[in-house]
Amino acid sequence: MLILRLLAGLLPVLVSLLLAGVAMAADLGSLVTNLTTGGFGDREAAINALAASGEARAAPILEALSAGRLYVRSADNLVVIGKQDGDKLALVDAVTGKPVGSAGEDELNRIRINNRLRGVIDDAVGTLTLMSPNPDMRRSAANSLFKQRSASALAAVEHAMAAEKDPAIKRAFGEAWASIVLASSDASREQKLKAIPILRDRGDADAFGMLRDAEASSDPEIKAAATSAATSLQQTLAVWEAAQNVWYGISLGSVLLLAAIGLAITFGTMGVINMAHGEMVMLGAYATYVVQQVILAYSPGLLDASVVIALPLAFLVSGAVGVLIERTIIRFLYGRPLDTLLATWGLSLALQQAVRSIFGPTNREVRSPSWMSGSFHVGQIDVTYGRLWIVLFALMVFATLILILRKTPLGLYMRAVTQNRPMASAMGIRTPRVDALTFGLGSGIAGLAGVALSQIDNVSPNLGQGYIIDSFMVVVFGGVGNLFGTLVGATTLGIVNKFLEPYAGAVLGKILVLVFIILFIQRRPRGLFALKGRAVE
Repeated sequence: MLILRLLAGLLPVLVSLLLAGVAMAADLGSLVTNLTTGGFGDREAAINALAASGEARAAPILEALSAGRLYVRSADNLVVIGKQDGDKLALVDAVTGKPVGSAGEDELNRIRINNRLRGVIDDAVGTLTLMSPNPDMRRSAANSLFKQRSASALAAVEHAMAAEKDPAIKRAFGEAWASIVLASSDASREQKLKAIPILRDRGDADAFGMLRDAEASSDPEIKAAATSAATSLQQTLAVWEAAQNVWYGISLGSVLLLAAIGLAITFGTMGVINMAHGEMVMLGAYATYVVQQVILAYSPGLLDASVVIALPLAFLVSGAVGVLIERTIIRFLYGRPLDTLLATWGLSLALQQAVRSIFGPTNREVRSPSWMSGSFHVGQIDVTYGRLWIVLFALMVFATLILILRKTPLGLYMRAVTQNRPMASAMGIRTPRVDALTFGLGSGIAGLAGVALSQIDNVSPNLGQGYIIDSFMVVVFGGVGNLFGTLVGATTLGIVNKFLEPYAGAVLGKILVLVFIILFIQRRPRGLFALKGRAVE
């Protein structure tokens, strides 16, 4: 009996919910039907009415209408959303969202709109997503309305802002509200004066442009407030722009450090002007390309790890080639720097031609792993993950090399040979073996640079040529053979280049840097950080 009484009590509730659902479906059906009748003016009213309903199905219906995928089926006048499926369209009932078979284009009548209605639909969809349960959709809608500045969305933004609990999204709603108010001719003076500091605090170029537009206001109070806010924001943006250039310079400096650090070892320890150092970088890049092609052919699931797998292989390939060059060519030319320059320059041309013969002269694509894709913002600074990882990698290579030089027997021998070669030889150090290992280490590090450069530059036979001159400038400026000097030199030249480029251009900027280094070397011939030792003189 108790169960029967409970059922009897619940029955009216269930019936009312069912009737409410039927009524809602009926209302949505009539709103959707209104999209199919009348002219463009009638459709605009129907679009706004559908958006105002707040129905969950309204957004996909309007998106389909904007994309030209909303149809009326000729057989029964059912409004459907079509999706290409072979020669026919797979159909979904626009109101219920349920599949209703398929049809050809000739069995359907597309609901047509013009460009003005597409703008109305964009505003309507943005308004609908303001109240979405998904926070990312709400934030995206707020950012979209901030740029669109549609006065018709003002009431919806105010309503969403009042209901929002997330502080970050609420702030985004406030910024959208401010941009709409400042562009609206119907907004009051008080609203516009309230909107101006909100845009100033947003602090980006879009907000600055809106404040500049507001300076044209005929109201002197609004004009004065907008001018003051724009001036303040311009100064803030100048600071952020300088910070962005510093980051770009550090990013460029990390690339120069990777390319130059191996050269600093060979040039500083052995006095060899190795013009084929750029080709060691190029071999490391091609080793990365080969590793990635093998992975794509046999184990595509490891694609994201291809760069990590390529690191030791690129080091071994470039290092082995470096040892071979030292044993077959360089060992006969010690003490003759001009001859080493000419010999290694000819060798660089031979290596480039060998790579062209094997891989072809065209650029090769090396895909970036997913963890190196995308970017994030720190204030107004745009930081790409790829560049960030390269900076961290360059610092890691630098730190590892310092540990090798200070904590291993090879490092001790290398430092001894650098400071006083005759004395090191007299103490029993096999200097020819140290020379071969040193040249191989420097070449191997150049191969690691090639792995990093394959992510930001074209992999081609000429890859290394773009960095060899800059590498020599870094080494000479920082102090020949001094690794800390190489780090400081690479960072300094990278930042200086990025600050000069906006004013002088990339080519003239490099020329100015070269002139500066020539003048600097006249004053300090051994660079910023000179090596010490009897044989250095």
